[in-house]
Amino acid sequence: MIHIIKDLPDHILGFVVSGTVTGKDYETVLIPAVEAELKESPKVRMLYQIDADFSSYDLGAMWDDTKIGLKHLKAWERIALVTDSEWIGKAMHIFGFTIPGQVRIFTNDELSAAKEWLSE
Repeated sequence: MIHIIKDLPDHILGFVVSGTVTGKDYETVLIPAVEAELKESPKVRMLYQIDADFSSYDLGAMWDDTKIGLKHLKAWERIALVTDSEWIGKAMHIFGFTIPGQVRIFTNDELSAAKEWLSE
């Protein structure tokens, strides 16, 4: 599941993922929010928080994540990944170089620091 985080400055998109994330979640929540933001601004700053009860992404979600990332390859200005999952953090360290913008990883205890970094 993907939920929008609403208490962020206007220029920052925020999402929290939990349980199993599906392609439908991307198509009904994340993608429309990103597309709407890009109508207002050429760059996206995103807070992406992975909740403790997150279990997996289905193939549709992985495909949609790849499509939206590639479609707007130069739009990603800053992404704050907030997670306590060691394997997700390691994966982002390995593959983060493929994202043209800045990517930083924060723990859930550092959520306020992630918001501050995105607001700078």
